[in-house]
Amino acid sequence: MELPCAYGLLLHPTSLPGPWGVGVLGEEARGFLRFLKEAGARYWQVLPLGPTGYGDSPYQSFSAFAGNPYLIDLRPLVDRGFVRLEDPGFPEGRVDYGLLYAWKWPALRAAFQGFRQKASPEEKEDFARFQEEEAWWLRDYALFMTLKSHHGGLPWNAWPLALRTREERALKEAEASLAEEIAFHAFTQWLFFRQWGALKEEAEALGIAFIGDMPIFVAEDSAEVWAHPEWFHLDEEGRPTVVAGVPPDYFSETGQRWGNPLYRWEVLEEEGFSFWIARLRKALELFHLVRIDHFRGFEAYWEIPASCPTAVEGRWVKAPGEKLFARIQEAFGRIPILAEDLGVITPEVEALRDRFGLPGMKVLQFAFDNGMENPFLPHNYPEHGRVVVYTGTHDNDTTLGWYRTATPHERDFLKRYLADWGITFREEAEVPWALMRLGMASRARLAVYPVQDVLALGSEARMNYPGRPSGNWAWRLRPGEIKEEHGERLLSLAEATGRV
Repeated sequence: MELPCAYGLLLHPTSLPGPWGVGVLGEEARGFLRFLKEAGARYWQVLPLGPTGYGDSPYQSFSAFAGNPYLIDLRPLVDRGFVRLEDPGFPEGRVDYGLLYAWKWPALRAAFQGFRQKASPEEKEDFARFQEEEAWWLRDYALFMTLKSHHGGLPWNAWPLALRTREERALKEAEASLAEEIAFHAFTQWLFFRQWGALKEEAEALGIAFIGDMPIFVAEDSAEVWAHPEWFHLDEEGRPTVVAGVPPDYFSETGQRWGNPLYRWEVLEEEGFSFWIARLRKALELFHLVRIDHFRGFEAYWEIPASCPTAVEGRWVKAPGEKLFARIQEAFGRIPILAEDLGVITPEVEALRDRFGLPGMKVLQFAFDNGMENPFLPHNYPEHGRVVVYTGTHDNDTTLGWYRTATPHERDFLKRYLADWGITFREEAEVPWALMRLGMASRARLAVYPVQDVLALGSEARMNYPGRPSGNWAWRLRPGEIKEEHGERLLSLAEATGRV
């Protein structure tokens, strides 16, 4: 896949400024689109948009297809008279997910009741049409969320046996007795997809494209694992027998045990990889490009016995990546996927990526810990430039935070390397801009930078600490924090490097 010579910014919608405790798909999102346009950017990259649960991670969603109700802008529903809102005292600059959970779900339920009483016939007809068109995933999702709520938030494999195993009679009884709650969860999805669709239309009118993000694995406690246990390695109780992760490495002596159930790839292949085709087709309704997290898992994945508390006792198992991407190519023509090819990358993984022309990733924060052969240094990027360069990702510290904790060797190497590119800095607050300039000057076709680096923020603005169970995903922009002069500086940099 060929990328334009362009740049974009990484900002999850929850990090947008505004009232009501979390960023939403409203005026602030449209304002960020206008900022991107004026700054000469072509892309807005986001994290996964699915509904989140315990831990608040967008990479552990209750559904592979649904949208996150937290992102719904309630102000249009206030304007329609469906609901009245009272601010419980949300903090600025961070998402308080506990307070948000206690406030937003009741507000959404009140809005649903207002909708049922006051919506126009056209609105009700549109909602009914949405339920019919999206029933192929929405029915399972809405019932899953309803049953989860009805059972005190327990995971599906702790529900009563008849519901856990989806006995037809039990499902029909639940659908009849819990019909209003099921309709409510469908309503939240109608709102989300209508608001995102309007935002996407505005983006396209401004010449801005969305880069989405898709985890390779799905969460154990999700509608898909409950509805299709045959796709996953589960025992008779619905619990994973083997789980996903990565082996021990330089960063972790025990590796990372993610806990996601692993696919029964032979079953998915027998079905023509229909789950993946549907998943990607749905993603492409939302985004123009899709970054798939942990791409190397399509070539081989680290299989950990579920009984093991760490990732040490695992093994590499081959995956049918070539067959899968051939099927995707057959279904979509071009493959609009960015490969997150970080970590332990083998020649086989590189061959799979290159066989289908998928752009990989380069992270500048990884470039300065050894010598000139480091593949993350821009002079080592492939001549075709089919890579996306980042200063850092959501899993990294901010660039300023990284520099403040860098070793003397890394700092010295950074300064010398930048000087070879004609880039200098005097103050540490200029380091993020120096690396952004380096990335834009490289042969990488696309450069994407976290907004935290545009603002030269420190570790207090970090989005995620991998392995930390709570306290992540909370950073937000404050109102007015990103300014016109930031856009002007980005535009100047993009013009100087031919990315406008």
